[in-house]
Amino acid sequence: MRIVVKIGTSTLTHSTGCLNIRRIEKLCEVISDLKNAGHEPILVSSGAIGMGVGKLSLKSRPQDIPTKQAAAAVGQCELMYTYDKLFSEYRHTVAQILLTEHDVNDPQRRGNFHNTLSRLLELDCIPIINENDTVATEELGIGDNDTLAAIVSVNISADLLVLMSDIDGLYTADPHKNADAELIKSVKEITPEIIALAGGKGSELGTGGMATKIRAAQIATSSGTDMIITNGDNPSALYDIVDGVEIGTRFWSTK
Repeated sequence: MRIVVKIGTSTLTHSTGCLNIRRIEKLCEVISDLKNAGHEPILVSSGAIGMGVGKLSLKSRPQDIPTKQAAAAVGQCELMYTYDKLFSEYRHTVAQILLTEHDVNDPQRRGNFHNTLSRLLELDCIPIINENDTVATEELGIGDNDTLAAIVSVNISADLLVLMSDIDGLYTADPHKNADAELIKSVKEITPEIIALAGGKGSELGTGGMATKIRAAQIATSSGTDMIITNGDNPSALYDIVDGVEIGTRFWSTK
């Protein structure tokens, strides 16, 4: 199975912005094991700005673009150093790809990205992809890694996209505000009613929310890739997902 796993900032870091060591160690262990089993994992990882916030001892996520980009430059180094170290313990080689909107919208550059990503998989690498936050801006960038992960899934014809976040899946209402909210386990069609269930922005350190995840589902499922939203608290859930166990919310492809 070719599987794209997107890990959110809130899953990778504590509320302080500092790395959640236990969780990222488990994530790398599970992904390494899935690769050992013959799967082709691709990791779309948020966390550069969030980790930069922690590394620079900033009190909160910056609001101005230059400081965001500076935090991303610092945090991306820390992020890839950590991934390289942890995956190396399981004898796996990682590769970093940083993308901008131009790389996915321009046909030639999109083709170059596809060729590079395909070759990395052939060379038995684990690609780790992020938006190039050091040069992208909110006005010109892709904007969030949920959307980026869906674009990557379509580009490489992934079998499955898994968005690991700080929520178990799509609910009938906001579970933080409504105790009667129920998890929706399966979505066969993204209707206006499903879109209306999406709220606003996610955690303080992240950029996403349920709205970006629904948009990602629209991109992925319309091109033949199923998508699952699940809680990133337990990376071992990836084992069950690959085995077909019902976890989180699954959006079924329309092709």
